[in-house]
Amino acid sequence: MDTSADIREFLTSRRARRTPAEAGLPDFGGRRRVPGLRREEVALLAGMSVEYYVRLERGNAKGVSESVLDGISRALDLDDAERSHLYDLVRAANDGAHPRRRRGPSRAEKVPQSVQQLLDAMRDVPAFVQNGRLDLLATNALGRAVFSELYVQPQRPANFGRFVFLEPRALDFYRDWDEAAAQTVALLRSEAGRSPHDRVLSDLVGELSVKNETFRALWASHDVRQHSTGIKSITHPVVGDLDLNYEAMALASSPGLQLIAYSAPPTSTTADALTMLASWSVTHRETATTTAEPREGP
Repeated sequence: MDTSADIREFLTSRRARRTPAEAGLPDFGGRRRVPGLRREEVALLAGMSVEYYVRLERGNAKGVSESVLDGISRALDLDDAERSHLYDLVRAANDGAHPRRRRGPSRAEKVPQSVQQLLDAMRDVPAFVQNGRLDLLATNALGRAVFSELYVQPQRPANFGRFVFLEPRALDFYRDWDEAAAQTVALLRSEAGRSPHDRVLSDLVGELSVKNETFRALWASHDVRQHSTGIKSITHPVVGDLDLNYEAMALASSPGLQLIAYSAPPTSTTADALTMLASWSVTHRETATTTAEPREGP
């Protein structure tokens, strides 16, 4: 990842979407040569010189202070995810000449046995553990049943990015595929800001960019999001439509990993469907086990 270019493109894209009226600046009419705010207007709102802001927007983040980033965040009206992303980009740019590079999965991605035991104990709740690249690293039985379509992918671990953009089944699985696609790219973009030297992530982004035009367009938008809570609306091939509330929790024992658990209100159609799916997963697993057993000879 090119951190300087990411800083430049991120700030430019955020500046372009904010109008003078939204920022409380007077509009004297006439044709504006740029969409959104001018650089000098951002500098004015952030309380700094135009030269200093221009230097930062060009990707030179050396020595930039938190107070400067706070001022820019206010001027561009960044939300929490965007603010964190800007901080991550500037931090990465100031890492020095010898950034830490990761050629493969880090040790933190080995899900502890205690976490797997916790997942298995959550029998009535679909749950899994994922990393920032959206690899599905561990799951419980119901979680695997709910997201069984992901395991159609030949690659392991299963990855939400590859599923959304490279697997045709995703179009039927997500009831709002456009939203799922936008969220997936925004989460990967956020991870790229946190881990710009992750080779595996760079390879994933490169693969998806080459193979999917929609991914390329969304990646270029520089939108970012935080993954904490929300609703996932999917269509399961066995039980039909599911509207699942989810909560994402960082694992203190494994930095960079999240445990994501799904639930539905009692007596709802989704709760009934989850009960059916739990029974289906047991039967499906038993059938698979029986099929795999060697037959005795005559």
